[in-house]
Formats: sequence, structure tokens, C-alpha cells
Amino acid sequence: MKKTLISMASALALLGAPALATAADAVKIGFVTTLSTGSGAIGEDMRNAVELAIEHLGGKMAGRDIDVIYEDDAFKPEVGKQKTDKLVKKDNVDFVAGYIWSHVLMASYKSAVDNGKFLISSNAGPSALAGKLCHPDVFSTSWQNDQTTMAMGDLLNQRGIKKLYIMAPNYAAGKNMVEGVERTFKGEVIGKDMTKFPAQLDFSAELAKVRAAEPDALFVFYPGRHGVQLLTQYAQADLAKTVPLYTAFTIDSLSLPRVGEQALGSLMTMFWSPDLDVPANKKFVSDFKAKHGTYPSHYAAQSYDTIMLINSAVEKVKGDLSNRDAVRDALKAAEFDSIRGDFKFGHNHLPIQDFYLREVVKDADGMYTTKIVAKVYEDHQDPYAAECKMN
Repeated sequence: MKKTLISMASALALLGAPALATAADAVKIGFVTTLSTGSGAIGEDMRNAVELAIEHLGGKMAGRDIDVIYEDDAFKPEVGKQKTDKLVKKDNVDFVAGYIWSHVLMASYKSAVDNGKFLISSNAGPSALAGKLCHPDVFSTSWQNDQTTMAMGDLLNQRGIKKLYIMAPNYAAGKNMVEGVERTFKGEVIGKDMTKFPAQLDFSAELAKVRAAEPDALFVFYPGRHGVQLLTQYAQADLAKTVPLYTAFTIDSLSLPRVGEQALGSLMTMFWSPDLDVPANKKFVSDFKAKHGTYPSHYAAQSYDTIMLINSAVEKVKGDLSNRDAVRDALKAAEFDSIRGDFKFGHNHLPIQDFYLREVVKDADGMYTTKIVAKVYEDHQDPYAAECKMN
């Protein structure tokens, strides 16, 4: 566990300035992510984005210091819940944020909201929390899991794909991703493998089945190290010549340095891209690259927006977090400069937003990244919002 306190109090005290807010007066944010295991790189990217957002805010929200307590969920739902309990009951944070994995979020969210804390998901988008289990104190700066792959399904239709093979891990997000593409794809799914998660990292048997099925395309969802392994084995099987690959949350700035040429030209759908022509995004990407030498991932982009959303609420209530209704209303208003441009919540507290087709390319410096090819959806709302009974 790492605790970060950004404060100028000590420096100003040396100049004879009056004492500023102490750590006890800080806005306290608990951030649950994965910092260990083979998926720790995702959590580290998220933490880097949080730190950059705090730097851009000058270390203050409405004049109060910012105290971020990072907790490692170790990729396990039971650990995520334990860490959330600690943040809420021991550390008494004002906001709980983070969460990469849907199964970790589903195990943890009640620990926050049942104890009067606001929770902002920086990545996970399980269908239940978008629909029947939506909650006034749960917000998201990402998406609902189905949305990105719903855009993929429509893209496959546009490209004339008639026979599709699907591969995804067998857990909450994997199921949602598959449901999304099947919701919009109008052709025939001729094969589907839901692999063991997170244990399975060898996909050679499934890829042999893909070759034998002779589909028009293969769609996969494999985040983190699973995606790197899938892409490597796809290349080793030499499938690219006969089965085009379409992905969601499989290729990003974290995996591109390792898969490189194997991913060049690959297509994916996403709500955001590093080249999105938005002032806040340009500053975020430029400063992230300058600080870390790499492009930020979408995990980082969403985490940056999480801090900016919290800041907008704290600023709107002038630093007084005692009135929960006022804080909730301020979060719902979402009056901040998002990396995606205009930001607005649906009534279920998930963003209504655009989705794009992205392609893997090399930039002018020879770095692998993605660029926007086309807009697939505009102002898209997730399909589970209709099941949410909040006003």
C-alpha cells in the first residue's frame, strides 16, 4: 500500500506563511487497482494518471490537500473487498475509486455505498450496476462493458463479415463483451470459446479450432497479459493471412511495445484515443508522454477523468463534503474538462459518449499507437440504463 499526500504546506511554512490544511483536512480518495501479479502494469498506468491529474490540479481541491491511498486488489475479488472495507472503515476516505475488473467491483461496491461513501469506477462496467443494481452513489468514468463491443458488432456488419468466431475469458466482463457484439452483429457466430480466467494463458487449442472453422473474422476480448499472449499465439499460428483479427481491450499502449509489428493495422473500437482532438486530451497525452516516455492507455485516461470528476464536485461544494446530497448533485453535473470532450451522465450515472474505430499505427517517432479512423456511435447510452430505476 502506498499513501500519497500532495502538499505545499511545508514549503510555505519555511517562508513564514500561515499553516495550511493538514493531512487530516485533506480530501481523501481510496483507489483500488491491481498493482501486483502479471496485470500490475495496468494498475501502475492508472496510478501514473492519478498522480498526473493531481499535479495538474496543483495538489489541491477547493484549497484542500489531496490524500490518495492506493490499495492492491491482487486481481482477486475477496482481496478487493477487504481493501475497500479498509479504506472505508479504517481510513475513512471521502471517495472510493479505481477498479479494473468487473468481478472485483461487484464484490466490493456494497462495502462503499452501504457505508455512505461515493464510488467511482475508473474501468469496470458490469451490466448489473448499469441496470437493476444502479445506485445513487455509484458513478463511472468509463463505459458499460457491452458498449464497446456493440460498436464492434455494427462495424463488422459494415465490413461485410458474415461468419464470426468469438473468444473471450469466462468472467463477468468477458460475458458482457460477448453479449455486446452478439447484440448488434447480424451475421452468424460459427464458434465461441469462453476460456478459463485468469488461469488460462495458452490459447493454441482454441486457435486451432478457429483455423478449422474458417470464419470471415475472429473477435477477441483479452485484457492485460492475456491479450499479449493471445496476440503472440495468433501471430505464431500465422492466422492473419486467412482470419482477420478484431479486438476490444486487447491492444493498448501497455501491450503495443511487446506485440509491436504483430498488431500493426489491427482494428478495435473504443470511446477514446490518444489522438482525440480535445484540449484536455492533448495536455494529458503530452504531459503523460513527457513524464513516462509512453502513450497513456485508456485505463490511464479514465483514471485521469476520475480525479477531475471528483475535483469538479469538491470545487462546486467549496470543499464542504458534509452535505452528501450536494456532493452527489455536483458529481452528476460533471462540470469538468474531460479527455473525451463533452462529458455527461445518463440517469444511471454512466457516461453517454461517442465510440470510435481505431487502428494501430506508428507515429512520426516510430512509436506504436492508435489513431481514430471513424466514429461508430455518437452520444451512445448503454442498453441496461432502461433497467435502472433512478430518476
